[in-house]
Amino acid sequence: MKKIKLQKIKWKVLAVPAIALLILLSCADTKVDESTIVRDVVPRENTTGFIFPVGYESFDEDPSINYLLNRLYSIGYAPADNMIRAGELITDFPSVRVVMEDLAEEAAREGRHMNAAFYYRAAEFYTKWDEPGKLPLYDQFIEQFYLAVEMDRFETGRIEYKSTSISTLRVEAELPEPKGTIILHAGYDAFKEELYSGMRFLASQGYDVIGFDVPWMDRSAKPDDEGFSYEWERVIGAVLDHYGVADASLIGISFGGWLALRAAAFEPRISRVVASSVSYDVNQYVSWFNQKIAQFALRRMKGFTNKQIVSQMESDPQSAWFFDQLMHVTRRETPLEAAEVLSQINARNLHSELVTQDVLILTGADDQLVPFKMHNLQVKALVNAASVTPLVFTGEVHGEHHCQIGNFGLALTTILNWLDETD
Repeated sequence: MKKIKLQKIKWKVLAVPAIALLILLSCADTKVDESTIVRDVVPRENTTGFIFPVGYESFDEDPSINYLLNRLYSIGYAPADNMIRAGELITDFPSVRVVMEDLAEEAAREGRHMNAAFYYRAAEFYTKWDEPGKLPLYDQFIEQFYLAVEMDRFETGRIEYKSTSISTLRVEAELPEPKGTIILHAGYDAFKEELYSGMRFLASQGYDVIGFDVPWMDRSAKPDDEGFSYEWERVIGAVLDHYGVADASLIGISFGGWLALRAAAFEPRISRVVASSVSYDVNQYVSWFNQKIAQFALRRMKGFTNKQIVSQMESDPQSAWFFDQLMHVTRRETPLEAAEVLSQINARNLHSELVTQDVLILTGADDQLVPFKMHNLQVKALVNAASVTPLVFTGEVHGEHHCQIGNFGLALTTILNWLDETD
């Protein structure tokens, strides 16, 4: 009996430091460097006609739906009263499509084409890829968008790429002598048209701006059958070749932040790179202990793990959307296969050590999608960059959320200030 008690005591003695170590590992690199916090930034004159309101609003009780509505509002595509009304009418995820489609039809009848476009886009957002209504909603989004901007100066184009083509949107600088070229893209779930307000603002400040749909989001007549590839320098290289650009600044938004840094590591024509919300390594989102569990499940318990993911999708609408989108992005048939491709978004494939450009990193202190520790890990990994400017946005300036939704104008101004300083 005494021996058993002694063993139990020994186990507890060993367990305490082991548990403490796991906690430390899971919380590592989460500290915010006070010197990197964005505070007072003088706003730039906005002549675009788009309003970038300040503040992250409570339009809906569900955090994911609320982020979707704030996304429309913050980037300048929807007035607050419409989003308040949407939040009052939306009761669950399926109702998002119904409510937003109704608001889109109303806006279209009233000639508010930009509002209509992005309400159709919001209706399309949570519609699954295998549902027949998804493509018509996208078509209506595009139709209303180009009705809204038909008097603007811009050009669209297509770049042949592998078995498909890349759809582009270019806005020329609104100064006689452009300051340079900016290439701007998202990554996981956004179309180039969603970046238009930002593109116009950057162009108003003297930059030629090129946006494009990432291949797996493009709705061309020749769909991309390959799906996600982390060799992003090939895509950026194709864009640079097409437009004859020898020197460009590259801005990647959300998942595009990882892609932009990867491209910079292998594409010398990129002289400066901005990553808004850095993923660094999706496998390190969780603690070291949970990483090992996940690796074991993916390698040794594939059938069981896939069933668990499917079960989670059936009970959690946000998980259902995430894995449905992930299977589309990766062109995989099961969520487990898609998750295995997602694991390629890691530090090894990123090659941060090969990035030699000036780098700006924008991170929300309370990003609901990407753990903050990715920010510090990414900053430390850029050992050969010409310069690294890590900036953290807090609630004090209403930029603490993913991709600074809540103060999009501040993010744009911060980028422009940095571009001017590093010119």
